Amino acid sequence: MEIIKGELRRLRSGPGSDDSRLRPFLVRVRFTAENPARVIADARAVLTSVVERTDDWPAFERWPQLLPAWFVQRCAPERAESGTGESFDSEAWLRKWRAMSPEQKADFSQGPWTLSGWLYYFDPTEEGMGDDRSWWWWDAGADEPGSGWVEVATTGWPFGSGSLSWLIKASGGRDLAYGE
Repeated sequence: MEIIKGELRRLRSGPGSDDSRLRPFLVRVRFTAENPARVIADARAVLTSVVERTDDWPAFERWPQLLPAWFVQRCAPERAESGTGESFDSEAWLRKWRAMSPEQKADFSQGPWTLSGWLYYFDPTEEGMGDDRSWWWWDAGADEPGSGWVEVATTGWPFGSGSLSWLIKASGGRDLAYGE
């Protein structure tokens, strides 16, 4: 829980003097954008809304009202069930995935995430991976016109960065590049 409190504090006001003693493994994600400061502010707003609720995780139906509307609108539509009571056919999806070319797979995996798919990585209940997250917000900035960066504390390299990438892309960042 201390990790979440520190992350929430850094989201609101950046790293503080208490953070200098921690020595985490940090990864910097660089991005381009017309307004990098806006990308950072938007990403902070979304992530703050999520991190604030880890102690009392809301039902999925409440999230569209809790998150900024622009973020919810940029997420892919949720998969609809077939209407016959059948759930998602993972075998059919896997067959389709295996038939895709490498270029199709790259395009597919870089597209918008569903809101439920993105929230899954923060959900601390039994249904999600929030208790096993692999990155936490550390700092962010814009060091030259048209580019910015987000720095996260991680469990090591490589790490599960998809949810971070989607957060930055949905916030308006593009051309993401990961480095230490």
